[in-house]
Amino acid sequence: MRAERVFAYGAAAGLLGDHLLGDPRRGHPVAVFGRAAGAVERTLWHDHRAWGALHTAVCAGGAVALGAVAARAARRSPAASLALTAAATWSVVGGTSLAREARAIGRALEAGDVEAARARLPHLCGRDPQALDADGIARAVVESVAENTSDAVVGALVWGAVGGVPGLLGFRAVNTLDAMVGHKSPRLRRFGWASARLDDVAGWPGARLTAVLAALAGPDPRGAVRAWRADAAKHPSPNAGPVEASFAGALGVRLGGTLSYGGRVEHRPVLNARGRSVGTRDIGRAVRLSRRVSWLALGVCAGARLIGKGRDR
Repeated sequence: MRAERVFAYGAAAGLLGDHLLGDPRRGHPVAVFGRAAGAVERTLWHDHRAWGALHTAVCAGGAVALGAVAARAARRSPAASLALTAAATWSVVGGTSLAREARAIGRALEAGDVEAARARLPHLCGRDPQALDADGIARAVVESVAENTSDAVVGALVWGAVGGVPGLLGFRAVNTLDAMVGHKSPRLRRFGWASARLDDVAGWPGARLTAVLAALAGPDPRGAVRAWRADAAKHPSPNAGPVEASFAGALGVRLGGTLSYGGRVEHRPVLNARGRSVGTRDIGRAVRLSRRVSWLALGVCAGARLIGKGRDR
């Protein structure tokens, strides 16, 4: 079996595994990587960009090297290569956990239990839940679903198509490092700079593909394209901007505005000002759009790899 077919079948099996099983209950590979990266951080931390770059190189480079060694060991057996690709895909994508958390918050809001929704929100994003009312929680959930569709699914598939198992593991490592140290806190402003910038670079293609697919798969393609073109550049994140704007236009809602992270208040531009305020029912709509985008992304990435390899021969 050729390598491009191994990726296509393995990635499909891994995404299906995530859809059916969700994340492993114990010993999740991403959590294991996070603990290892935390240990490296405690050893290397200095308030300097160069030390942060070394931390990024050690952790992300180690994940890529591990993937390369595993892929090399399995390459003589198509079945082993397929199984490895499926396992790697399942371990790095997180669409089902994203959907479960979003829907759990949605159910709490539908029941009128805002306190339960606030207690659940930190499982999905890093915002201060006590500063949010029901509509604010719903908006935070929709924004997180949009952004994490790119970060937790599409971006990984893109880099898997480019680099196979090393690409899958490397992307998830970079994204995890950004979540761990890529903050603008006084302690991490310099040390986490390299991880944050590398995540911007690695996330660029996946974010654009996510935005395109959200426009194609959403109920209002024209609205998605219009919001993307008008508002994406206003967002402080070069990758979250296109994704959130496209989701906002596709769903016909307004995203952005005032939010709070760790006691720090941010006033972000409104995305899709023509839309209505986000309501609780929009959480389910966002999850369904995320699912469609994820499966379309699998088709695009697998197809691109098959076509690209065919032209190389």
